[in-house]
Amino acid sequence: MHGGIPFFRRDKVEPSVTITDVGPKPVSGRGARPLVGLVLGSGAARGFAHIGVIQALLERNIVPDIVVGTSIGALVGGSYAYNQLDELESWARSLTLRRIIGYLDLRIGSAGLIGGGRLTRRLNEAMGNVTVEELPIRFAAIATEVGTGHEIWLTRGSLALAMRASYALPGIFPPVRLGGRWLMDGALVNPVPVSAARAFGARVVIAVNLDADRFARGATIASHGSDQADEPPEAPPLGTPRKAFSGLRGMFGVERLLRRQIFPTDHGPGFSTVMIEAFNIMQDRLTRMRLAGDPPDVHITPHIGHIGWLEFHRAADAIAAGKAAAETALDPILDTISALA
Repeated sequence: MHGGIPFFRRDKVEPSVTITDVGPKPVSGRGARPLVGLVLGSGAARGFAHIGVIQALLERNIVPDIVVGTSIGALVGGSYAYNQLDELESWARSLTLRRIIGYLDLRIGSAGLIGGGRLTRRLNEAMGNVTVEELPIRFAAIATEVGTGHEIWLTRGSLALAMRASYALPGIFPPVRLGGRWLMDGALVNPVPVSAARAFGARVVIAVNLDADRFARGATIASHGSDQADEPPEAPPLGTPRKAFSGLRGMFGVERLLRRQIFPTDHGPGFSTVMIEAFNIMQDRLTRMRLAGDPPDVHITPHIGHIGWLEFHRAADAIAAGKAAAETALDPILDTISALA
């Protein structure tokens, strides 16, 4: 990591490449209680709220038998399943704007704005060559196949590659090739994958939706148009030479470019902001439709609308919000488990 901050502490091992989609297999519960499934939704930086949710559940001895995650939910869920949640929390809390920039390797002309190589190295160091089948609990990451739009459940093979494929946000990170398929972010097809948890046998499904705290979003503006303030400034005359990108400006230009593209400015939304907002709007509509058709037994909705999708340096706020939201749902969860026991 930029600045020498470790991700997790694991020996670096080349990961397996055997992940593919596969159907559910039986899962055994703990004692006489029903199988509990934890579903962790997508949401980029807001996904650190999942850490707080899991902490609150474990403090009340609510231990999931099945964990299914999409995008950042797959990253947090996989880290929990591999007993690396504390290490992930420490790394998340250490993030600053400069350290985040240090992770972003800009690629012009590729399939994604960010190459993701630095993040990939850290993830490989953290997870080594562990496979999904070796995890002590049932885990699946959700991804989307490029071209076909198939919903892919990554249930075997390299855990690190499953995580990468699930969070490969289109336009930001390049797609990942696994088992002969090019895969990208699972939020395109299933942002809060309740259906997968039920398919694996969960009788009590706890879903964490990071997009529910979007009050007054998605309304219809029935009448709108331009005014004088919208008049564009005059363009410079044709043939006006542009200043060269050189010297000290060139040395520090990449970091400035990343800041302008990744984080909001007073000059309007950058490329990544437009991409993510478009993705966010689509995901919000899809989440509502899918949860209406297959609702969870308990729905946890952290109040994290004030945290931007790319504000990874606000992990402490997100974790606290996730824990607070989960604590209000503990009694309904325990009541539901007791009723089905």
